[in-house]
Amino acid sequence: MIQRISSLSLALLAAALCSACVIAPPSSVRVADPAEIAKMGEQAILVCGAGLVKEVNAKSFSCK
Repeated sequence: MIQRISSLSLALLAAALCSACVIAPPSSVRVADPAEIAKMGEQAILVCGAGLVKEVNAKSFSCK
């Protein structure tokens, strides 16, 4: 009985180790430059008005 449990445990452990998942970002993803985001933020405030900016990223912005 104990041998059967240990064999089952070993098989489950092996299956768990073989099914491990690795998550990595694609190599083509570029990290945004903080200066670019700051520049876009300044432009968003000029266009939308202070307190009316919804979202800003390195390429665009949106108003509320």
